[in-house]
Amino acid sequence: MDWTAIGLTLRLAVATAGVLFVLGLPLAWWLATTRWRGRFLIEALAALPILLPPSVVGFYVLLGLGPHSPLGRALTAVTGTTLPFSFAGILIASVLFNLPFALRPFTSAFAAVDRRLLEASWCLGVSRRRTFFRVALPLAWPGLLTGLVLAFAHAIGEFGVVLMVGGNVPGVTQTISVVIYDRVQALDYAAAHQTAGLLLLFALLVLSVTFGLQRRVLPL
Repeated sequence: MDWTAIGLTLRLAVATAGVLFVLGLPLAWWLATTRWRGRFLIEALAALPILLPPSVVGFYVLLGLGPHSPLGRALTAVTGTTLPFSFAGILIASVLFNLPFALRPFTSAFAAVDRRLLEASWCLGVSRRRTFFRVALPLAWPGLLTGLVLAFAHAIGEFGVVLMVGGNVPGVTQTISVVIYDRVQALDYAAAHQTAGLLLLFALLVLSVTFGLQRRVLPL
């Protein structure tokens, strides 16, 4: 068992979920409350990673972060390093690829909040910001937690995006899914089975937690 790869994978998944929570929460709230007719364009753009192969997403992220792109040159000038084949690079790719898995549950959770409760809070003189944190956020938390769990779990099993953007650098970008690929390529099926079995059990646990949360939000 490659514990270095497991630790790196957990670090990537936690960082991905954290970034998506900070960035996805305001975007989901806006999507759930806005009356702008063009919101479907934002939703479609955010949902693209669901339909596109991971290699396509990884390819365009690699081009966007590469040293020959305007963004890549600017980041290299500031940090002195390049993002491809680094942990920061695979984190950006992971956030973009997992955005729909967090954003959809976030948006649905906020949309399910009774607007009359929000309006009652506003009529009592509570600011919109305090209403969000004291009314909307507590009522939507099961759906928000579902989004975080899904994003975290999906980041654990990422392969194509990580391999395209980060390559296979041990201790830097080599995640557990890449290790399984290496074991199979080396015909070490026993080691591959051991690691893949661990991911299988983890996936079953995550799905059980997710469905349990959904039953609490939508009881039968």
